[in-house]
Amino acid sequence: MANRTGDLVEAVQEAHKIDVKALFGYASANVPGFPLSPSKFNLSQFGHGQSNPTYLMEVETGSGTVKRYVLRKKPPGKLLQSAHAVEREFQVLKALGDNTNVPVPKVFCLCNDPTVIGTAFYIMEYLEGRIFVDPSLPGVPPERRRAIYQATAKVLASLHSANIDAIGLGRYGRRDNYCKRQIERWFKQYLASTSEGKPEGYPKMFELVDWLRKNIPPEDASGATGGLVHGDFRVDNVVFHPTEDRVIGILDWELSTIGNQMCDVAYSCMPYITQAGLGSNELVKGFEIIGIPEGIPTQAEFLAEYCLESGKAWPVSEWKFYVAFSLFRGASIYTGVYNRWLMGNASGGKRAEHAGRHAKSLVDSALDFISKKTVLPEQPPSVSRRSRQYGTENKAQGLPEGSGRFVPSKKIQELRNKLIQFMEVHIYPLENEFNKLARSDLRWTVHPEEERLKELAKKEGLWNLWIPFDSAARAKELIFNGNAHCTHDRLLGAGLSNLEYGYLCEIMGRSLWAPQIFNCGAPDTGNMEVLLRYGTKEQLNEWLVPLLEGKIRSAFAMTEPQVASSDATNIDCSIKRQGDSYIINGTKWWTSGAMDPRCRILILMGKTDFTAPKHKQQSMILVDIKTPGICVKRPLTVFGFDDAPHGHAEVSFENVRVPAKNILLGEGRGFEIAQ
Repeated sequence: MANRTGDLVEAVQEAHKIDVKALFGYASANVPGFPLSPSKFNLSQFGHGQSNPTYLMEVETGSGTVKRYVLRKKPPGKLLQSAHAVEREFQVLKALGDNTNVPVPKVFCLCNDPTVIGTAFYIMEYLEGRIFVDPSLPGVPPERRRAIYQATAKVLASLHSANIDAIGLGRYGRRDNYCKRQIERWFKQYLASTSEGKPEGYPKMFELVDWLRKNIPPEDASGATGGLVHGDFRVDNVVFHPTEDRVIGILDWELSTIGNQMCDVAYSCMPYITQAGLGSNELVKGFEIIGIPEGIPTQAEFLAEYCLESGKAWPVSEWKFYVAFSLFRGASIYTGVYNRWLMGNASGGKRAEHAGRHAKSLVDSALDFISKKTVLPEQPPSVSRRSRQYGTENKAQGLPEGSGRFVPSKKIQELRNKLIQFMEVHIYPLENEFNKLARSDLRWTVHPEEERLKELAKKEGLWNLWIPFDSAARAKELIFNGNAHCTHDRLLGAGLSNLEYGYLCEIMGRSLWAPQIFNCGAPDTGNMEVLLRYGTKEQLNEWLVPLLEGKIRSAFAMTEPQVASSDATNIDCSIKRQGDSYIINGTKWWTSGAMDPRCRILILMGKTDFTAPKHKQQSMILVDIKTPGICVKRPLTVFGFDDAPHGHAEVSFENVRVPAKNILLGEGRGFEIAQ
């Protein structure tokens, strides 16, 4: 059965008693709406949890109304460096609460003055709900057990989807080498907790650390899996609605940071491996050993639910590491808890006396897990999806039924997984080489590895993924005469919608160099789409096909130095008809891509009729960059960077003669194309 949040409190432990009068004075002055003249002020302590002492504050007014608040503070005594950082808890809770839909309790105030109650603390709202202390969910009907685990996977995916830069947490931690740094951090704390005069160390811990150091997944070094990490995410650290099977609050953010999110996922799966509660003398074996309670999904099903909700790749090859890392970290934490119990300041009281024995058992469990031949199926199991409120809308839009508006289909999942693997194996390892060239005297040249990777991306089916299916259909008809089996058909992408491409674009955006390797980089994508939608068959064959093949690159020339040309009605470059040609005169700048040695074609926007209505004066025309009269004058810098090798060029056009057939869609239709 679940525990009501209010049922988890007990009398304040002797070691954790604080100055209630000072606390009341501070809360009165700093918590909005705090009763100023209560008839009763009571303080009790939550017994569940072993780290930062947590208290329930109950304030009763004269009318009998009771307001409840929760206080979290650092434990008393000498603490390990960087441990028990309630300031960071407050920071992440406020950022999520103010800027996202991730369910967290509202925070009211943070006090860094240790003279008030002895340590730093913060006050937040009290959530009335249910906490499932036992992950086997005894007393809960089987169908609700599944719903509870699904809700847990879903809220973890929601947490991991938070845009850390947008909500002010971009500097909350480093994104790269998270596991490597965490191994060293927790091992250092383990050594500090087992130093002279403290509990004796466990030799197998050193064996486990050695294995972890040698098996860190490559994705960890690049930060590809980086994002907000809770650090202690499990079913008993979330509060469920009093009657509904949905999460209303995620608690205990002490270990939160920026890092490898798969560590959170593995830690949330610990009940399947081992159950390390301090209520018993020995560890309880995990579900996959003693049998999964009826209704609770298997570990693979829970993991598949998370991957489906979050869009993460199926972690079959890395799962041993992530689980072993979670067990190692748990062992380090329990060793610290046991050390604090010996010193008399563990917040879990007498129950913490078993922590030392549990720490050793966690190490043994990790080594046993590592020795297994397989720990996950090669492919994720199919996850049964309940009907959702937008299922009918999906059908109307032609989306896969049951997939959700913002949940990728199986096709996109497979492409996304291939992209992630390609980047981890081929792109991230070469980023330093690409960066070195971009900063050298040869920065306006192309690294030979880039062209090699482009060919490899084509073979992997990861080429021109940006092309919308409707644009591809037009090009197929014009270029390949509608032949769906043409050998060049692969140039037209994977037939995705813009929404579907968005999932893949997010992955490519993790590396500065990735988009161009998949032929999905600006400005080529925008220019190619203009040709796909508005080019004639001759224009498509002459310019679009080599762009689709990645043999050439392009630029868009609109902005001008003398006018505010972000409003294209102000541009002054002239395109005048002379017989079978157009003559172009003017100067463009910030022409992105024009410095690239592979750039061959410009889409130029200028005026063909200065007397026409305001939005009918402009036209777009295709211009070969090697045409006489074109001068690429110089690269321009953005905040001191020239963005080699593609750059942003100032380009002059002096009596540049272009064939009349190069006009796009017709004279005066530039705005029509742009919009």
